[in-house]
Amino acid sequence: MSDFIATIIDIQSVQSLHLVKLTFQGHNLSMISLELSDEVEVGADVKLCVKPSNVTLTKECTEEISISNQLPSQISSIEFGEILTSVKLDFFDYQFETLMTTHKAKQMNLQEGDEIIALINESDLSISSVL
Repeated sequence: MSDFIATIIDIQSVQSLHLVKLTFQGHNLSMISLELSDEVEVGADVKLCVKPSNVTLTKECTEEISISNQLPSQISSIEFGEILTSVKLDFFDYQFETLMTTHKAKQMNLQEGDEIIALINESDLSISSVL
């Protein structure tokens, strides 16, 4: 799991569905949740987490994509396996990991030092704790 600290800037709720908007290192993020504890409120700092298999990479950013969480990052290391490849990304002082097929990593010609955009779907972020 990759985790990082963000601040809640807005919460929209309809019945049991919640859209939580956050700020993280000057970038806006959004998260969808079915349940929120009473501690989750605007202004609260929270620890967010995302599974490595839920981070997608692209070399080019576009507004015409349904994933709003787009974090410009730099590849700090790549470990190629026979089937899966682990890619570690630096975003300011935080490090994310993504897992992808080795075939796709080689097809994208990913290399250490490459500038890349990490895409995280709103439903793939979760709050692990309120700080």
